[in-house]
Amino acid sequence: MSRSSSSSSSSPTRQARRTSEGDEAVERAIAGSPSLICSPYKSHPRRGFRRSSEDELSSPPNRPRRARNWLSSLLSRSMRRGREEGEALLLAPLLVFTALLGLSAVGAEDPYIYFTWKVTYGTISPLGIPQQAILINGDFPGPNINSTSNNNIVVNVFNNLDEPFLFTCALTSCDSGRTIGRPAGVIINGHSGKDSAGKDDPPLFTMEAGKTYRYRICNVGMKVTLNFRIQSHPMKLVEMDGSHTMQNVYESLDVHVGQCLSVLVEATQAPRDYYMVASSRFTKYTLTATGVIRYAGSNTPPSPDLPAAPVGWAWSFNQWRSFRWNLTASAARPNPQGSYHYGSINITRTIKFFNSVGHVNGKRRYALNAVSHQDTATPLKLAEYFGIADKVFKYDIIGDDPPASTAPIEIAPNVMNATFRNFIEIIFENPERSMQAYHLDGYSFFPVGMGHGKWTPESRKNYNLLDTVSRHTIQVYQRSWSAIMLTFDNAGMWNLRSELWERRYLGQQLYISVLSPARSLRDEYNMPNNSLICGDVVNLPRPPSYV
Repeated sequence: MSRSSSSSSSSPTRQARRTSEGDEAVERAIAGSPSLICSPYKSHPRRGFRRSSEDELSSPPNRPRRARNWLSSLLSRSMRRGREEGEALLLAPLLVFTALLGLSAVGAEDPYIYFTWKVTYGTISPLGIPQQAILINGDFPGPNINSTSNNNIVVNVFNNLDEPFLFTCALTSCDSGRTIGRPAGVIINGHSGKDSAGKDDPPLFTMEAGKTYRYRICNVGMKVTLNFRIQSHPMKLVEMDGSHTMQNVYESLDVHVGQCLSVLVEATQAPRDYYMVASSRFTKYTLTATGVIRYAGSNTPPSPDLPAAPVGWAWSFNQWRSFRWNLTASAARPNPQGSYHYGSINITRTIKFFNSVGHVNGKRRYALNAVSHQDTATPLKLAEYFGIADKVFKYDIIGDDPPASTAPIEIAPNVMNATFRNFIEIIFENPERSMQAYHLDGYSFFPVGMGHGKWTPESRKNYNLLDTVSRHTIQVYQRSWSAIMLTFDNAGMWNLRSELWERRYLGQQLYISVLSPARSLRDEYNMPNNSLICGDVVNLPRPPSYV
């Protein structure tokens, strides 16, 4: 997100917002390396393992004082048996002795909390599609354990499945080296549109006939482009990522990961219920969610015939080319958006970013120009602000041109310098078969061109240098390129990242350091006195204040 900001009379409106990626996660039971195994079985020294009864497991264990009373007799019997049968049988009571001593010494006065969990199969529809799941006491997700430090937790588990069941702690999930896979479903405002019986959810919105409504549509998903449409209602596009657009009308709109747009919808159809539809794009299997828009007073259900989704990337590419900046609409300042003539500014630097994927030490990593970003113990901006950047990271470990596609991936903090107020062209090349989307904090930029294949200087002949929409997120189609232009006139340390969650998390991002030559409050604010500091800057004196 943008932090400090400065204003330049010649720059467009910068976006300081970042849509919070607050997706509702669908929990899954994943078998992995266990840290806790709960099993309703107990041991007998002669007869081996036997199934414990429910009453036996549900009853509280003896208190530590009582445990000490019968512990001596247990040890006496065990020692006699050990003399008869050998030393091996002594191991079990000795282990019990050790455990009980620890229990009595540490937790003698701590409260006990008891849980009984019955594990069964059941059918649930978390995304509107019935599917079998493992339930705990008939619920999914299972029950929460609410406790405080030093509580003694006793969980009795009864496995009613037809196979062994394993509990694992989610905090110890291991990296499998694979991607997170395709999504399990699509939701609109947290709903898939259908309940477990296949009936429509209650209406999300109600419209009155004759009125016009603004809908703001954001794709806050993790990796998939969505197409949005409304039954029998055309949509007039009026805004994208905070910029006013030419008000063209569309039957459906592709919304890429991290992007937002606003449409006007007129309630001029016959009063009844209508579906709005969001479906996945560029995936092998199409995932769809619906939501009901109801005309006030309607009791007529929506038509089951959903509007068809577009097919192929060429349709999406051509739709992007139809988006235009409204040059006469007002901006944040009194002057209109079109007063900033980005197409007439000389380019001082061209940077090409090439995304790639590979494995480092057996683990999957994503990279830009063969460097996979890794966060440092000392935040990058703190290190730079306190003047110890050279001790924490190196600037410009990647160049303006990507290395060969076969270059090995390096894991390191990825920080690039940019000269304050320079006008720069950035090219994103995507050699992969999946969509990409990038966001730049602290700025809006002009996506001037896109094309299939590799970018060349000749590609500039097809740039839109007049009225492309200023925005902060841009998509890059499969095996294609996208070009943006911007002025780096906002001093700070700004994150450029993939909007695809797993790619960002595993290194497909970098930071761009923009330093003003003058320590001026016009360009950057001072660090607040109550800011948290950590890492190598702890106990260092504060740098001189900006003036």
